[in-house]
Amino acid sequence: MTAVRTFAPSPRPAELKLRGATFGTDELLTMAIVNRTPDSFYDRGATYAFEAALERVHQVVEEGAEIVDIGGVKAAPGEEVGVAEELRRTVEFVAAVRAAHPRLVISVDTWRHEVGRAVCEAGADLLNDAWGGWDPRLVEVAAEYGAAIVCTHAGGVAPRTRPHRTGYADLTADVLDGVMKLANRALEAGVDPASIIIDPAHDFAKNTHHSLEITRNLDRLVATGLPVLVSLSNKDFVGETLNLPLEERLTGTLAATAVAAWQGARIFRVHEAAQTRQTLDMVAAIRGTQAPALALRGLA
Repeated sequence: MTAVRTFAPSPRPAELKLRGATFGTDELLTMAIVNRTPDSFYDRGATYAFEAALERVHQVVEEGAEIVDIGGVKAAPGEEVGVAEELRRTVEFVAAVRAAHPRLVISVDTWRHEVGRAVCEAGADLLNDAWGGWDPRLVEVAAEYGAAIVCTHAGGVAPRTRPHRTGYADLTADVLDGVMKLANRALEAGVDPASIIIDPAHDFAKNTHHSLEITRNLDRLVATGLPVLVSLSNKDFVGETLNLPLEERLTGTLAATAVAAWQGARIFRVHEAAQTRQTLDMVAAIRGTQAPALALRGLA
């Protein structure tokens, strides 16, 4: 019997493969959110219509996004969205994005294996399982199609539920244990080790103190050697920390983004692609992994 491979902590992050695209260890990637939902918490359905969503894709690509993350169901509680409706919102759209942008990395935010299969057929490269393996067959779909998978710490709660008085004896240990179990399951299912991503899931099964704590300890996730994705954009922990409404959270989001990038996170799921790209480029230049766009001062 072949021994099951397991990930071991590594001081150097691995190369990242997202189906046909490969990214080096020093590349910081912007994953722009495109919601095909009428009730998304941030854009309030602005990209629910097909053409509006496609225009949003064109815009974020122009702004430097390497990945788009397409969602057909909002994360928060709300009106029930069945499999058939999620398929209607995502599959044809994924095909259109693939036709318009052949080299763009397409991610789909879903926890359902039926949707995962259909969007991979349509051209998706990455399955963003934000609910932490709730449907165990989704990872098998990723393996079958050679797609990447996001392994997320969602605290074991059901999809589309909010946290209520969630407690942890050791939050960071729980997050590490959860994402590594999912990562090893993906490995066992046959997903390419270079295509497995982990996400601590800020705000998912976490209060504001938890989300701040996991941000401080992000280096412990980075030390696993697996690429770390963070979804910080305009989240409640930013709003509560600064006591700001949804539309005023960009500055706090970018501050958290810079901290996460400095600690080694590599993928940033965002609403504001251009501002995030600038933040990441600045962090990379300070770290010395990217040259300034210009360096004329004092040379003339």
